[in-house]
Amino acid sequence: MSTPFARKSAMLLACAALLGGCSTTAPTSEETHAYVDDAQKTLAEFMRDPQMTWLQNHVHGARAVMVSPRIWQAGFVFGGSGGEMLVISRNRSGEGWNGPAFYKMGSGSFGLQAGAQETQMVALVMNEKALNSLLSTSFKLGGDLSIAAGPIGAGAGRPVTSDIVIFTRNKGLYGGINLDGTVITIDDGKNQVYYGRTTTPVDILIEGRATNPYSSKLTHTATVGVNAGPVK
Repeated sequence: MSTPFARKSAMLLACAALLGGCSTTAPTSEETHAYVDDAQKTLAEFMRDPQMTWLQNHVHGARAVMVSPRIWQAGFVFGGSGGEMLVISRNRSGEGWNGPAFYKMGSGSFGLQAGAQETQMVALVMNEKALNSLLSTSFKLGGDLSIAAGPIGAGAGRPVTSDIVIFTRNKGLYGGINLDGTVITIDDGKNQVYYGRTTTPVDILIEGRATNPYSSKLTHTATVGVNAGPVK
């Protein structure tokens, strides 16, 4: 007979599997390219959205941009969120972007929730301290770094001084989910497949030694801002 502790542990593991996508299957080049395409489309939508003027006005002053086309928030008895994201960073000339580097996201919380929802995210990394955190093996949003929800619509004129400014959207509704406490880890598997060799976020985001021409649509979207559209 299973005990309450055993049942709770099993449910927690099931939720973690859903949020973390615990597949052991190695990623393919086609899958990484498809994810970059999804991220580019997400970023373009945010950059054209009239509710996102703060994001559009400040992206060119950001040290890096974090994009996730899909963050899952699950219900059951145990709640949490998880997904993937990629990051592009301002190159040393300040005129373009390096990357992307691939990352995993995950968090867990206790509480009675219902259902599951899918959220899109674009976040601006505003300073060197926050960018350096992305070079470590893992870090937690809201831990050593201050995070804030980005101003939307009429509030876009107010100043924001956080290390990372996060914009989320869930099925057209702004606000999305609370990412405070989310753990970010490097996705070495996807980075290796996408660049064809073992590499690190330092190689990708800082030194620009790892490149892939397939990234041009994504970096173009960040460069042209509100004029972002399909790239031929």
